[in-house]
Amino acid sequence: MFILGAICCRAGSKGVKDKNIKCLDGKPLISYTIETALQCELLDDITVSTDSETVMKMAEQYEIKNIFKRPAELATDTASKWNVFIHLLETYEMRSGIKIDYIVDMDVTVPLKTREDIEGAIQTAIKNPVADVIITGYEPDRNPYFNMVEIGDDGFAHIVKQPHESIVSRQDAPVVYSLTPAAYVIKKEALYKYEHWSKAKCIIHPVPRERAIDIDTEMDFKIVEFFYHADKILEFVNVRQ
Repeated sequence: MFILGAICCRAGSKGVKDKNIKCLDGKPLISYTIETALQCELLDDITVSTDSETVMKMAEQYEIKNIFKRPAELATDTASKWNVFIHLLETYEMRSGIKIDYIVDMDVTVPLKTREDIEGAIQTAIKNPVADVIITGYEPDRNPYFNMVEIGDDGFAHIVKQPHESIVSRQDAPVVYSLTPAAYVIKKEALYKYEHWSKAKCIIHPVPRERAIDIDTEMDFKIVEFFYHADKILEFVNVRQ
């Protein structure tokens, strides 16, 4: 079995300017994912797919050998990441002669993920070979059966998921997960069998919410900064004790 790690990030961002190379505690965001991926013993190799020369140079500093410049059509904000995975996988197999079994996408925008989160998702895939995709996720504070609404054709707000009986306590609502792109473990065959992960057989690998924050806005970045520095303070206190 060959498991390929993938770090896919393009230049630019609408929500946060130059998000993938924005500095967190003086270090570019992409560095956190590369460093975490390098710790993962279950990854047989790590690749970077990007249209950014800056990102390429940063990856080279970590001695990543397989850095692929993606085609322009795969570097737009409307391009499907599924197609980016296929391009990365086929380019890697062609250059290396190695056949891939799983690709593990680790999104740069989730910098607080750990080796345990990534390897846990991989282990979930290995233990469940009938699954096509393993996705990291966490239990959110909002639940579509209880306190999330959508506006209907009648102009009024309605619970998103209508239960058979009214749910008066969030604890009584069915468990739902908010997805986080900390790790997507995808079986190679699934990339060609389905047009999107949502069509495949998926299993959720739960991760702690504080490590699952996906940076999409400046507010998200501030929250990540808060948790990052809080962890550093806690580490310092534990050492002093």
